[in-house]
Amino acid sequence: MLKILLRSRASAAPLFRSFRNLHYIQGQSPEPNIREYFYYIDHQGQLFLHDARIKNFTSCFKEKRFIEFFFKRLRLNKTQRYPDFPYISLCGRERNFISCDDKPIVYLELVKDSATTDYLYYGGYKADLKVPFEPTELCMLPSNGRVYYPTKDLYGGIGLIKSKIAIELSQYFVFENGELEPPTHIDWNNQRHELSNKLLPLLGAKD
Repeated sequence: MLKILLRSRASAAPLFRSFRNLHYIQGQSPEPNIREYFYYIDHQGQLFLHDARIKNFTSCFKEKRFIEFFFKRLRLNKTQRYPDFPYISLCGRERNFISCDDKPIVYLELVKDSATTDYLYYGGYKADLKVPFEPTELCMLPSNGRVYYPTKDLYGGIGLIKSKIAIELSQYFVFENGELEPPTHIDWNNQRHELSNKLLPLLGAKD
């Protein structure tokens, strides 16, 4: 599956990289038949090689099959290797260590797929990965203005809503405790819903 990346990673593989005391070589083999690669996910949900000098839409990974394969295997890094990369995607004999700007799961699009169900899509460019959208589970952190939504515990339990979607959603928030506090409700589909704000303690905020 990962053969589709060999050419894009070949140029980086022989180069030794050091970032803030992080030392690695893309494609290094710490033990027989194991390869290690290092990635970065930005706040827009774009996936890059960690040592890419320029990180923008042009340089991010866009191959749909790889992105879906990669994100389906993403989980917390419990290997005790490279703790500065808090997430890992185990793809066969490859260990793909991941750091991110905020959260590894970034919800990129909110789509109404049927008359009754909305879905949040995640995983990068054209990936067909989605979760049902429940407006009551949205959580805005006033300290940074970002909006979060639950995800699987494997991914750390918290996903980030892409800023463009967050701005669109924020117009429906209701702040009964004042705008310096998290929103308390959201007006969605002609109904007012109380927000659970269950993510606030996980985000380090007071409920």
